[in-house]
Amino acid sequence: MAPTGRPSALAEHAFSPHDAVLGAAARHVGRRRFLTVTAAAAALAFTTNLPARGAVAAPLRDAARIGKDPFTLGVASGDPLPDSVLLWTRLAPEPFLEDGGMGTERVAVEWEVALDEYFAAVLLRGTADAHAEYAHSVHVDVKGLTPGTVYYYRFRTGTWISPTGRTRTAPPAGSATSALKLAAVACQAYQDGYYTVLKHVAQDDVDVVLHLGDYLYEYAVNAEGGERHYTDLSLPDVFNRETMTLADYRLRYALYKSDADLRAAHAAHPFVVTWDDHETENNYAGANAENGIPPEEFLLRRAAAYRAYWENQPLRAAQLPQGPDARLYRRLHWGTLAQFDILDTRQYRSDQAYDDRPHAPGPESDDPARTMTGAAQEQWLLDGWKGSTALWNVMPQQVCFSQRKFDTTADAALSMDAWDGYRASRDRVVAGAKSAGVDNWLILTGDVHVGYALDVKEDFDDPASATVGTEVTCTSVASGRDGVEKPANWDLYLQANPHMKFYNGKRGYVRAELGRSAAHLDFRTVPAISTPGAAISTVASFVTEAGAPGLKPA
Repeated sequence: MAPTGRPSALAEHAFSPHDAVLGAAARHVGRRRFLTVTAAAAALAFTTNLPARGAVAAPLRDAARIGKDPFTLGVASGDPLPDSVLLWTRLAPEPFLEDGGMGTERVAVEWEVALDEYFAAVLLRGTADAHAEYAHSVHVDVKGLTPGTVYYYRFRTGTWISPTGRTRTAPPAGSATSALKLAAVACQAYQDGYYTVLKHVAQDDVDVVLHLGDYLYEYAVNAEGGERHYTDLSLPDVFNRETMTLADYRLRYALYKSDADLRAAHAAHPFVVTWDDHETENNYAGANAENGIPPEEFLLRRAAAYRAYWENQPLRAAQLPQGPDARLYRRLHWGTLAQFDILDTRQYRSDQAYDDRPHAPGPESDDPARTMTGAAQEQWLLDGWKGSTALWNVMPQQVCFSQRKFDTTADAALSMDAWDGYRASRDRVVAGAKSAGVDNWLILTGDVHVGYALDVKEDFDDPASATVGTEVTCTSVASGRDGVEKPANWDLYLQANPHMKFYNGKRGYVRAELGRSAAHLDFRTVPAISTPGAAISTVASFVTEAGAPGLKPA
């Protein structure tokens, strides 16, 4: 088994729905900094730009001439299936240079999979080409694996061998698996502090990690690394600006992946990733930018951001963007224990109502035509529930699903960026879950930089209405700096939202263990991320019983 490294899905170009507007924008390159790029870079930003074949292909570099370790960004695996897992790495001997120190040549990269970390008996091996067009990233979809099995993997090129990664396959399809342990993380602004939380995730005994968005932030990072206050190194000026171009986004991923704790978490567990806003730009909505620039200009930036995201994550060819469009929503299974419906609540949403200011519900926000997911994704979700045979239907997504009033008054403001600003869309999803007979609905959420435990109500304005599911927000890895255990609005929020059972403002993650009888949920936090090395503790635990929605203290 020796894949070429060029997934077959890359061989066909499916035109992006936005190709026409991107073409128009490309004819006006130069109006803004993110458009002042070379013609080649612009092409990379909004076309598939497949590596050339045959006689015109980029020359193959002699890997023996790579004089520095090219595996500085680590290794990762993702989206485990019963017989397959996606393996990732990216070659970058000079990670803070635009080309990673790799130039324009393609490089052959060998990969190996074994049952032991010493690779005493290699089960599978192959070779993949790392192309400059994809920032010398490697995505290998290793097939023919045994379900429910732990594997070790590594890459090599020339004399260099990557760190060893550990991954696992999902249980056999249709099997009555008894348990699943997962970690949910989100929001890791590099400049806000150290990734101590990810160090603990790397050491935790979980089967899979769900990253719920804001893996990257577009904001400038100064020479001292912001709140990290480096004294032993100085980051280059290339990071001290907002990300706009494809090169900017690639470099920012290199900065984030230079963090040893992030690399350790990826090497220890398979990840299932989805994006929120900051991987592109704060609070964008579909083709609408935060600052109101024309969609045709913003879509160029979105194309660059989406392209860099795929290049730097363990994602299959099916998720490769076509210009500014990418099919990131997808479905995974863990036997009959759990079905995961991973959502994308940014790419297809209607623009935020009321200029994205906190606002009481009104005609603009409650327009039935408004959507959080887009019609196609919404129908995919509801159809998936109708066909589900899983005990637990898990919905990893980005922004707070449950109602969150900011005051106790009748006309209390709500967030127009969360599902509260798209109530008709939320009502359709709740009705769809009820119609499909989804009894054990677990929503995993990022975005808010705090931990919440919430009962999902059939009618949030009636506390006595039926509880139809459970939502937990996983706080943040770093965003929001150290945080506080009880934010200033702690009492107010708990009074205004009786379905909110827990609220904590420290950094951390959620650890969930799904079983046949119940789901056990732990909120784990660290006291500080302003300095590295803090210990972690479980500050609250809840259970939700199978067939009896609602949170109970564990």
